Amino acid sequence: MAGKGKVINFAELSQHSTSQDCWLLIDGKVYDVTKFLNDHPGGDDLLLLATGKDATREFEEVGHSSSAKTMLNEFYVGDIDSTTKASDTVAATTTTPNQTEQNHDKKNSELFSMKNLQFLVPILMLGLALGGFYIKTPSP
Repeated sequence: MAGKGKVINFAELSQHSTSQDCWLLIDGKVYDVTKFLNDHPGGDDLLLLATGKDATREFEEVGHSSSAKTMLNEFYVGDIDSTTKASDTVAATTTTPNQTEQNHDKKNSELFSMKNLQFLVPILMLGLALGGFYIKTPSP
């Protein structure tokens, strides 16, 4: 595991939150998942929503398999510095922790809406196309 023993603080973690440089914190360990973004079964958006902060809750809620948890080892960078706090990064950003949570909820809501639209729009189009065959035309 490259980076074994490296200690990373929250300020450094928060600097790696783009699709070109994506780090996650899961169970006190930091992972560079940049190269995995395109291969993630849930899509890169889900990983990008969790960057730069503690993503343990999101990771556990999904119910990842043991092989997914083992796969994390190849992306391991180091451990989080437990003497720093996530709130230490707030000074480096313009959002408060409450705003960050609201933004996260908004992004999750938008992602959920987008996935629903990707499913519902084709069904609606199919229904409209098939419905045209069943419309009775008035006879003269």
